[in-house]
Amino acid sequence: MAFAALSLIAVSSGCSSQSAPSSTGSASGGASAEAAPVESGAPERGDADLVIWANGPFVQAMQPIADKFGEENGITVEVQTVATDLQTNFVTANASGNGPDIVVGAHDWIGNLVQNSAIDPVQISEDQKEALVPIAEQAVTYNGQTYGMPYSIESLVLIRNTDLAPEAPSSVEELLTMGQEAVDAGTADRALNLQVGPEGDAYFMQPFYSSAGGYLFGQNDDGSYDPADLGVGQPGSIAAAEKIAELGETGTGDLTQSLTFDNSIAQFNSGRIPFMVNGPWTLGDIREAGINYEISPIPGFEGMDPAQPFTGVQSFYVASKGENKSFAQTFLQTVVGTDETQRALYEAYGIPPATESLLEEVSAEDPDAKLSAEAAAAGIPMPALPAMAAVWAPLGQAEAAIVGGADPEQTMIDAGKTIAAALK
Repeated sequence: MAFAALSLIAVSSGCSSQSAPSSTGSASGGASAEAAPVESGAPERGDADLVIWANGPFVQAMQPIADKFGEENGITVEVQTVATDLQTNFVTANASGNGPDIVVGAHDWIGNLVQNSAIDPVQISEDQKEALVPIAEQAVTYNGQTYGMPYSIESLVLIRNTDLAPEAPSSVEELLTMGQEAVDAGTADRALNLQVGPEGDAYFMQPFYSSAGGYLFGQNDDGSYDPADLGVGQPGSIAAAEKIAELGETGTGDLTQSLTFDNSIAQFNSGRIPFMVNGPWTLGDIREAGINYEISPIPGFEGMDPAQPFTGVQSFYVASKGENKSFAQTFLQTVVGTDETQRALYEAYGIPPATESLLEEVSAEDPDAKLSAEAAAAGIPMPALPAMAAVWAPLGQAEAAIVGGADPEQTMIDAGKTIAAALK
């Protein structure tokens, strides 16, 4: 979760990014109490029959579910917190045979985990697959096999302060016009909050990048990504760079390196920003700040493609060297995909569930869940390729440079060359 994204670099994600739910928190009570940390920052496995690694409010939400499974199967189940570097700690611990039986994380980990032989395919039925939101099932399919059981879907959305902007814009240009009207009226400090920072943030850039024709990797007919087809440095990415430059510090000034993960939400919650691009994981803070808001899909540029944010899918995975892989598979098959479990995790995170039936149910209860799910369904799955490790930093740095005034065409071409060299 609750994904980020982290200024997205290397193979970490969490929806992927620093802004996605960072998942802090600890287990409480019973078998799920957090184990003592070791030097790596990961917990000791302990003596439980089935061990699950996760983080954040997820751990507390899973406590009663794990206990019930343990009672029904005559085993002990321990849900352990790994507060930082969950993916890295898991790969290392699994390789040494000291890891969990199940790990919970973003779907874009899959390529790296498969490359490291860290997870097994998940044995779920066709009926279970069909019960999932289509983009969730697509996201956990890698090289033709299903590697995870999803429990939530998420993407960036446009969050609008309705006191400053009563209507949703239909394009980036209309958004900026509406925002500037609020600035001119003295009720707003700037039109848009889109975090960039000194190193850039390619995850947050993606909706605008995609609208102008940019892509990271091409897609095959089945929707899988082709690492041989690099889009950075190609014409679409250059067109995107030119549009981003128009919004940068030497253009309209709507994008700036001074807007970061650390200050973006706080600035919006001051009540003087009409629009912010962020995720549903921020809505709790926005409500607490007393901001009247609505969410809607992120608009694209006039006359260009629709904006497509990356969609992140949070999932459960079976560790390849877990001590009890049979119980792990059974847990994913019989527990994770149920409405009971998905409801508990939805209530803990506020992120739309991955099953169609429960999503329909919670959408009727909560318009935010409905709109967030629609935005995620209209996005594209975050690429799960190991090759993404070579993309995030150079592309983010290119964005920051372009926002700061660097030549957009040459900067994007250079970023493409840097990525291509790293992929050789």
